[in-house]
Amino acid sequence: MELVHQGKVRDVYVDGEDVILVASDRVSVYDVVLPTPIPDKGKLLTALSLWWFEQLADLVPNHVVSGTDVPPEWAGRAVRCRRLQMIQVECIARGYLAGLGLREYEAGGAVSGVPLPAGLLEGSRLPKPIFTPTTKSAPGAGHDEFITFDDVVEGIGSDVATELRRITLEVYRRGAAIAAERGVIIADTKLEFGLTPDGTLVLGDELLTSDSSRFWPAADWQPGRAQHALDKQFVRDWAAGTGWDKTPPAPQVPEEIVEATRARYIEVYERITGERW
Repeated sequence: MELVHQGKVRDVYVDGEDVILVASDRVSVYDVVLPTPIPDKGKLLTALSLWWFEQLADLVPNHVVSGTDVPPEWAGRAVRCRRLQMIQVECIARGYLAGLGLREYEAGGAVSGVPLPAGLLEGSRLPKPIFTPTTKSAPGAGHDEFITFDDVVEGIGSDVATELRRITLEVYRRGAAIAAERGVIIADTKLEFGLTPDGTLVLGDELLTSDSSRFWPAADWQPGRAQHALDKQFVRDWAAGTGWDKTPPAPQVPEEIVEATRARYIEVYERITGERW
């Protein structure tokens, strides 16, 4: 097999007509890979993604061919997938105000050109979920930037852009409803899509994981403050608090932070799927 792409977390290999998507234990914050891995992270992301792909298969086709037909050395953290022409847009749905969306709102009262009511706080629930796309930067090529829906239309055409928005919001709504039944708020999530040779829009990459989403315990939710994170935000906050300037090299992660991060990934996996890790 040929390694054709190495991302911050995943490696992509070509295997005949398929690709093998391998999730590592690497963790990246502020577009920099930390030198310390999080044990089991790759397997947790893979297992949660596969669970969600199965739950939401009726909404949109996905890229999964098999979660088991992979080389044995990657068992549990690799997925055999269809080859797609990936669309160069990060499709983000937001139901709550946090992270870069909060900063964008505070700067101008809107996110990706979507106006929001005045007076919202960190962690506020939005009147309805919104589609807030960003650019999709290659590793080392800078940060993703907010774009508007009109920008997406200009780049890929009205029909595909409209479908991206519709499917992204529908996946978010369905996923958020399922998670809510299990006491978890999905504040926002990032999706990626690709096209098959016949032009079918297919959901790819990962789905509703602790790397691609913000997960908060519903019982602890309180607008106006930072929320308890069951996702990558925990280690991101730790890194920011060290005084690190967010450029390579990143600091080593202390053992207690590694263990606490792993525990959060496990907790949200168990809450959402109902399965023991």
